[in-house]
Order: sequence, then structure tokens, then C-alpha cells
Amino acid sequence: MTPPDRCLPRCLPQSALADLADIPATSRWVRSGDTRLHVLDYGGAGTPLLVLPGITSPAVTMDFVARELTDGVRPLVLDIRGRGLSDSGGSYALEEYAEDVEAVVTGLGLDRPVLFGHSMGARIAAVTAVRDKVALRGTVLGDPPMSGPGRGPYPTTLEAFLGQLAQARRGTDADEVALAWPRWPRREQELRARWLASCDKEAIAATHRGFETEDFFSWWPSVPGPTTLLYGAESPVVTAAGVAEAARLRPGAVFTAIPEAGHMLFWDSTHAALAALREALRPMLT
Repeated sequence: MTPPDRCLPRCLPQSALADLADIPATSRWVRSGDTRLHVLDYGGAGTPLLVLPGITSPAVTMDFVARELTDGVRPLVLDIRGRGLSDSGGSYALEEYAEDVEAVVTGLGLDRPVLFGHSMGARIAAVTAVRDKVALRGTVLGDPPMSGPGRGPYPTTLEAFLGQLAQARRGTDADEVALAWPRWPRREQELRARWLASCDKEAIAATHRGFETEDFFSWWPSVPGPTTLLYGAESPVVTAAGVAEAARLRPGAVFTAIPEAGHMLFWDSTHAALAALREALRPMLT
């Protein structure tokens, strides 16, 4: 393995920044208080779809999803604070993340966007919808962590996340990423290798703590419709018991299982997950 340029924390090698040249999106910037947030805007005249990635997923790693949706919506992917090109800082609590989303909607003048979040991003989307500070057309939640107080721990340990971050900071490649994520498409393994070092260690640690101290189910019953919850049929994060509880607490929500997918829906089962997302968006775009 030939390591890329050695990075200090939150430093990106030139090879990572060069990835942006191959992405059909424009970088936009918004302030949320003193925090500068970076957004990849794929353009178009369609309904805005604001995509909120997971705990260690900078915006660029969702490109393979966003670019497939431009025929129906205007995808915008947020670098959540502490990831990608957005600033670090703050408490990394769910409501602070939601304030960032509200700042993006307001700052970019997005007219009643749909929020789509994966994992951490799904929790953020739910909280933003419940806060009702910005007008939305609906929400799609992809495999939201259902751990929390009095519940089982989040199935991926903090040590596992930080171990992968340490690999990225000392220099890694797609082959090493594949040892942890063997089912992923090769391009996504390569992007993970180059961009994971952009994630702030404290942002990961604080968010992981939030997975076990902030209860998704305290927000979920109040999420306004329309809302769809996508989950991996093989996910350890959204279990059958979790789906049953979510269905009981939020009548009227739509639940869709993604076949042959674990927690990483689009990485594990790209075509099925994209088809499910398109179907979920359909009634929200009329």
C-alpha cells in the first residue's frame, strides 16, 4: 500500500480534493452561527432534496446516490459539521445539527425541501421536522439508529470508528477499507479511504455518545407526514423489534425494507435502495 500525503487531523490530501473535479455539483457555503457549512448542490429545477449523511460520511461519499436522482429532484448534500469541508465545533447534539439544517434551508432559499437522511442524518432529519422551524414537503429516514437510554448499545463501537479514523489519518487505501466494508462498490471504498480523515474525532465521539443518550423514539412519534422509514432487511441498527415499535408509535408512516442490505443501505444494495428512495419521494413531489 502506498499511503497518500500524511495528514494532520481534518487535513485532506490533494488526491481527495481532486475528487471534487469529477462530481457534477457546485460547492455552496452557508453560515450557521459561527460555523461555516459546505453543501454540494447538484442543481436543476426540481424540488430540493437535502441529503444528510451518516456519522463518518462526508458529502462527497453520497455522490453516487445524489447524481442518480437529478432527473426528478435537485439534490443538495450537506457536509455535516465536523465532516468534509464544514467547520468543526459545537456540541454535536441533535438540536444543534438541526439548527445547521435550518440554516442551510434558509441560507440557500430552498423552497419546502424534502429531507433525506441516512443513519445519523436520519435522526437529524426527524428532529428538524419536529422542530418545524422551516417548511418541508416530507422526510425520508434511512436506517436511523434506534439505540438510546434504556435500549441496547449502538452495534458499532466507538473504538471501531476511531480505529478506522486512525487508519485514514496515517494513510489508507481501498484495499484496507474493503477489509471492513467488503460489499461496497470499489469507487466508494476509494472515496472512503481518501475522505474519512476529514472527519473530526470529537464529532464522531460526541455523535456516538448521542446514539446512546439521545432517544430517537422521543422525536419519532411527532415527525409530521409524509414520512417514510427505509431500513436494511439485514440491518443490526433497525431491527424487526425496532420497526414494530416505530410502526406502533407513528401510525401512517411508510416502512420499506431494502433487500440484501445491512445498515449501509446504498453501499450494500445500491439499485434496490435507490428504487426504494425514488418510490418514497414520489408522493412528496406532487
